[in-house]
Amino acid sequence: MKHTIYISGLLLITLIGCRLTDQPVKHYRSPEQLTIRVVTTTDIIADVVRNIGGKEVTVISLMGPGVDPHLYKAREGDIRRMSNAQIIFYNGLHLEGKMVDILQGMNRFTRTVAVAQAIPDSLLIFPEQFEGNPDPHVWFDVQLWRYAVIRIAKELQDYDTLNQRYYQGNLQHYLAQLDSLDRYIRQRAQELSPEQRIIITAHDAFNYFGRAYDFQIYGLQGISTASEASARDVRKLADLIVRYHIPAIFVETSVSPRNIEALKAAVQSRGFQVAIGGHLFSDALGDPGTPEGTYIGMVRHNIDTIVESLKVTTATNKKDQ
Repeated sequence: MKHTIYISGLLLITLIGCRLTDQPVKHYRSPEQLTIRVVTTTDIIADVVRNIGGKEVTVISLMGPGVDPHLYKAREGDIRRMSNAQIIFYNGLHLEGKMVDILQGMNRFTRTVAVAQAIPDSLLIFPEQFEGNPDPHVWFDVQLWRYAVIRIAKELQDYDTLNQRYYQGNLQHYLAQLDSLDRYIRQRAQELSPEQRIIITAHDAFNYFGRAYDFQIYGLQGISTASEASARDVRKLADLIVRYHIPAIFVETSVSPRNIEALKAAVQSRGFQVAIGGHLFSDALGDPGTPEGTYIGMVRHNIDTIVESLKVTTATNKKDQ
């Protein structure tokens, strides 16, 4: 509570220091600007902005590799960066749960855009346990993520009207890459039989992926990692793994592996061996400069890891018991 009060006060002081008068925000690029200063919450969004904005943008992501946006709290430097930005892009749909008040406050002074809110409600998933709120992990359905990408492009075009054609060209090129990525996921998924398409991860980040590409998804924690997995959750999933001879479960790079390791131990106590199939990227990209450090590379890594880990046949698993 004290931390929240401190950050809120810091935000107010910073904004007052930056704007002594209540003047309207400039929603256009001035001629003297070398680039548009953009701040994003997640590196997933930052990668999209770089692809669309190209040489016309300078992008700072508040959250880097391995950072969990559900639990992330703004720091003093983050407030300063957002105050200096021309545009702030964030996911929305309560992904950045502990930053909602700050982001809404910034909207009074800086162009602040929740990119996932461009997606029609009819296409969102509303899990019962999320109290009427939508699942925010929309980027795992590549076709759904196009809405957010187009929204980012539109905001850049509206802000920088002189370079609209440049952003539109980049957008079309990137959308073509996303279409190719979507086809690649579907082709790789076909390598698994329907009964093999069961993904068990640390938290429910892959529901859109499951719906789009026909996988059953089970997470130990809920939509947000702020919730805790119970012993009952572990027992239920352990029973499921043994019943269907699921060969692998997955650790997420932005979530502690503690619960998945507990699940593996629970399965072993039932006389069945389940492997840790590898690391999946859920709420954050990989390290900069690696293939997984881009949205497209991250998604390709995930589907490759999933398919190769689940290719172990049921017959082989039964033989090993």
